[in-house]
Amino acid sequence: MSNQINLNNFLADDELNKEQLLALIELAIKIKSNPADYNQALAGKSVAMIFEKPSLRTHVSFDMGINKLGGHALYLGQQNGKLGERERVSDYAKNLSCFADAIVARVFSHDSIQGLAQHASVPVINALCDVYHPCQALADFVTLTELFAKNNISNLSNVKLAYVGDGNNVSNSLMIMAATLGVDFTLVTPTGYEAAQNIINKTQVLAAASGAKLNITSDINNIGTQDVIYTDTWISMGDEDATKKAEILAHFAPYQVNHDLMAKADASVVLHCQPAHLEEEITTELFDSDMAAVFQQAENRMWAQNAVLVSLFNSI
Repeated sequence: MSNQINLNNFLADDELNKEQLLALIELAIKIKSNPADYNQALAGKSVAMIFEKPSLRTHVSFDMGINKLGGHALYLGQQNGKLGERERVSDYAKNLSCFADAIVARVFSHDSIQGLAQHASVPVINALCDVYHPCQALADFVTLTELFAKNNISNLSNVKLAYVGDGNNVSNSLMIMAATLGVDFTLVTPTGYEAAQNIINKTQVLAAASGAKLNITSDINNIGTQDVIYTDTWISMGDEDATKKAEILAHFAPYQVNHDLMAKADASVVLHCQPAHLEEEITTELFDSDMAAVFQQAENRMWAQNAVLVSLFNSI
């Protein structure tokens, strides 16, 4: 398995091929099914966790996950300020490499992730930046595998997945990973909130190679038939501006994920990476319904990340 995955870092979805992603998904499900078999996988290892942004699921899932693997996690929170302000990112990376066996970083800028990886002598995991959220996307595809392809992972390519809302780091990672895996993907974003063109270009190349169908639209009526609809907050963390919120909510209102949209798309599952702003991007009724797999999705953050950690240390 380690030879098949062969990771040095875990930075961005477009740095992983289909075989690596499928192997990580299978390993995550294996660790989840047999956690005792991996409870010493990180024995004697310490992981430094840098968090420029507040976090519930990412912080807890990494901390608890590392503990379940027999390792030790050290949390470095917002009190240390943004990377590059108090000291250079390169110095931060080199210093942490003296003490830690790996670095997990949840940061504002992808430049910080790249700087850490360039200058650290230990593996670096991107736990979220402004461009990518690969740990979230991997957990999402672990969840989709459990729901639609548990007995045969090759069936994952039969899933039809739509993301509705702001074109952000979550949708970037989701559509890149979908395209890599051969999963048909529809991105529905309001005008002015589309994904960056360079991300779309990368995804189109990957989709052409895998045979995945990629549909990018601003018309909610073009959502088509889907198995799963995914949404996220309309206002990204750190970008909140009270003076603009009412305008954003009005602009995004037609893109709310609710029972009517699920019925229109004939979708059976709704996903949300949380925290959810209920009655904004998703209704309370749908979020609390049996169609929502949001807590299975949240739990799988830990198992997906543990698969990454095990693979990184097996590759060293």
